[in-house]
Amino acid sequence: MNAPTLPTAPAVPATRTTTATAPARDLPTQLRPDTAVGAPAPRRRRSLRAHLGTLAGTAVLAVLLWRLGTGALLDGLRRIDGPTVLAALGIGLVTTVFSAWRWALVARGLHIRLPLATAVADYYRALFLNAALPGGVLGDVHRAVRHGRSAGDLGRGVRAVVLERAAGQLALTGVGVAVLLTMPSPVLAEARRIAPPAALALLGALAVTLALRMNRAPVRRARALRAALGEARAGLLSRRNLPGVALSSVVVLAGHLTMFVLAARVAGSAASVAALIPLAVLALLAMGLPLNVGGWGPREGVTAWAFGAAGLGAGTGLGVAVVYGVLSLVASLPGAVVLVARRHAVRYAGASSDTAAVSAASSAKQSAKESARPASSSFPFSADPSEGRPMTPEAV
Repeated sequence: MNAPTLPTAPAVPATRTTTATAPARDLPTQLRPDTAVGAPAPRRRRSLRAHLGTLAGTAVLAVLLWRLGTGALLDGLRRIDGPTVLAALGIGLVTTVFSAWRWALVARGLHIRLPLATAVADYYRALFLNAALPGGVLGDVHRAVRHGRSAGDLGRGVRAVVLERAAGQLALTGVGVAVLLTMPSPVLAEARRIAPPAALALLGALAVTLALRMNRAPVRRARALRAALGEARAGLLSRRNLPGVALSSVVVLAGHLTMFVLAARVAGSAASVAALIPLAVLALLAMGLPLNVGGWGPREGVTAWAFGAAGLGAGTGLGVAVVYGVLSLVASLPGAVVLVARRHAVRYAGASSDTAAVSAASSAKQSAKESARPASSSFPFSADPSEGRPMTPEAV
């Protein structure tokens, strides 16, 4: 008798297999492996943008040294002596303390606690990192992130640093425009000619940009803009903070101008203070450009051009700018002490915590042994002979 025929399973459609093993070119662009992992191109672009300022600053310095030589530069560096270093440290102390006070005021306006002593130490460290690392802003980024994390609000901590730096730049811009438009300088005639149309063009472009962004921006972005403006008003323009922010900004700017005049005297320039102030303002404005190597580059180029246009010698201007950069680095050296001290404190704290953990573990182990010992000797007779004596209750 023949065995009954069992029903066969239906054949699996071939489309499943082809879907599972579809080549990468048939997948959507967002799901392709090469595009998912292929972030090297955006990374390269970001890296190029990050290093563009360093490359530009290096190129400016190379061109200046090639065209002007190193004679005035080396002569100015040889003139730096002990009293000059002490004067730079004193000026740096004043400007750093008032800058830290401004930062503490802005943080208070944003409802973040920042003691003045902590602000001074963090500001010194940021100044040293700004002077020692390319870009000129990495120290400010570090203090913004550190303060935000310690305060428990990273975004607000970063915005406090941004507002504090913006206050300094606004003070420099306002005073700089007033000085360049009123005091004799090599750019006075040119500035008077182009300032009104440039200001009108800038205001028109700003108005058009804001109108377009307000039309295209969603409600969330508009709310974020209003929140940012509210924080700026609370941190900088409030009745409680505005006098202190304005006073500290003026003192800091006066300290930078004094440092420039000191650098000019060290470099051998005999120009009057009234002639040096507009040139110093131009140099400080050039330092705000993000095309520098730790602050070097545009400052030297603009100062050399300004001194040459004023009839004081482009080589002398280069020497003054270099001496100013060296004195600024000297003024930030206490930040290196803060950096080293805090690293040692972190290492000591880590070693102390490791030692405490080891001692706690050993204490727990010893306690476990002590608790187990009475349990093993709770019997009336010992399991091991002691000194050859019989195992009697008296021996135990």
